[in-house]
Amino acid sequence: MRTSFTFLSRAYVGLVLVLSAAPSGWAGAAEFVVHVASIDDLKAVVATVEPVHQLVARARIGGTVTALKIKEGDVVVAGAEIALVADQKLFLQMQALDQRIKSQQAQRDKAKADFDRAQELLQRGVTTKVMFDQAKTMLDVADRNLAAIRSDRGVIEQQASEGAVLAPGAGRILTIPVSIGRAVMPGETIATLAEEHYILRLQLPERHARFMRAGDPVQIGGRGLHDEASATRKEGRVRIVYPEIQGGRVIADVDVKGLGDYFVGERTRVYVTTGKRDTIIAPREAIYRRAGVDYVHLKDGAEVVVQTGEQRAEGLEILAGLHDSDVVVTP
Repeated sequence: MRTSFTFLSRAYVGLVLVLSAAPSGWAGAAEFVVHVASIDDLKAVVATVEPVHQLVARARIGGTVTALKIKEGDVVVAGAEIALVADQKLFLQMQALDQRIKSQQAQRDKAKADFDRAQELLQRGVTTKVMFDQAKTMLDVADRNLAAIRSDRGVIEQQASEGAVLAPGAGRILTIPVSIGRAVMPGETIATLAEEHYILRLQLPERHARFMRAGDPVQIGGRGLHDEASATRKEGRVRIVYPEIQGGRVIADVDVKGLGDYFVGERTRVYVTTGKRDTIIAPREAIYRRAGVDYVHLKDGAEVVVQTGEQRAEGLEILAGLHDSDVVVTP
């Protein structure tokens, strides 16, 4: 009978399962041979949910916010009108240009009449070519002045149309730092949007930087920071490892499916590989508890106290109590 158990070094473990005949008194029991093996050492870190890109909708002209067509949490499509900024000076300038256009149109009509008269007189031989050229020049100047004023009005119209604030891309509205009636300047933020594609952003101590590579698999715990069994963890992959260390930490992004219903900034536990370690993993059904102590039953009939560790998909980690090549049976 063993009276003590040996603590194994913290490292990952492999499991060899061997089925054989059950020992006496354990009808139908299964036998398992456990071995020490080296597997990935998982480190639990906290990651936050972030959008791949955070977009900003800005005012293109200065003025007053006259309408907000969104609220926090709304989903919008690219190009959707989310707010309206109006500048009353633009409408006054447009009215002034309308009057200038009417005045210039009248001058152009007079120049056209003078040109027609000079052309008729030149054909009849009662005027000079100089007078005809002067009339033609006056008409050309009037036409070009009228076109210039109309172009100025087009510029004002374009500026007024830019009062409509459009969504720069599809996503979910995060913040709206303005309100109706507030004066804004050109380029001021009207709303921030998060693209629908979310990632997990995690930070690791720089001593683990050499273990992290783009494409490496990671395990995602349950939503929130509470512990979850490894069987219920999601799978993800490292999207990018940023080449800059900030505050002694390596920053990396992880792609995970099904993050669309998470809150931006929500934290969750992520398990990443930070090297190798040796340990023993036994089948969960081979471990039973009595009086708050965990036991396993060996093939030779001995009952051994074990210290358990992390729950993994292939079984439960045994930190102490078992040796390499021990044969355990299920109770």
